[in-house]
Amino acid sequence: MGNFDSYLQPTEFFDFNKKFVREKAFKIIEGVETEKEKAKALFYWVRDQIKYNMLTYNPSIKANFKASVTLRRKNGFCVSKSILLSTFARAIGIPARIHLVDLINHKISQKVIDFMGTNVMHYHGYSELYLNNKWVKLTPSFDQKTAIKGGFIPMVEFNGDNDAVFANYDNEGRKFGEYIQDRGIHADLPLGDILRVFIEKYPKLGELMEGHTFPAIKDKTLTYK
Repeated sequence: MGNFDSYLQPTEFFDFNKKFVREKAFKIIEGVETEKEKAKALFYWVRDQIKYNMLTYNPSIKANFKASVTLRRKNGFCVSKSILLSTFARAIGIPARIHLVDLINHKISQKVIDFMGTNVMHYHGYSELYLNNKWVKLTPSFDQKTAIKGGFIPMVEFNGDNDAVFANYDNEGRKFGEYIQDRGIHADLPLGDILRVFIEKYPKLGELMEGHTFPAIKDKTLTYK
């Protein structure tokens, strides 16, 4: 396992060195025997028990990305939820990392596109867990309630063996998720790179990040009450 050492260690963001994070990971897999079923248990817990909230995706606030903070808040966005899932996996001895990409969500509303200035979601993140001698991609972003309400169907489901990421098309044959640029795999989060790209690609958000807050946009693709 020497080559996987960096994917098993706690880091600033994958902070299972905090006792309550580690204990929660073991609580979730209590009574589960196989590594495959443990990975499934962790995936579905993060997917559905951590509510999706895009408004917390502000790279000027480092704490937003820490597994411990996401666990306490019980809400997060694609990157923070994926960090939490990978952190749980590391805590129980499964090598895990985060994979960052640029994504077009073809179901995002025009209101959000107008605000962001683009339909490209820069630095979308998903987990990768090393299971049965291969890396498996997992996207725990949308909890069940959010997915149904926002029309992000089919939901991402994980069978314990195969990749579980956004589908290219929804159930009605319309474009859904489109991955357009690979930002690489990481043992810890390259937050500085994310911040630089956000300031460059999202001018309005760059201005708002200086005050550390985003506006309370009421839109189903961003947040749910």
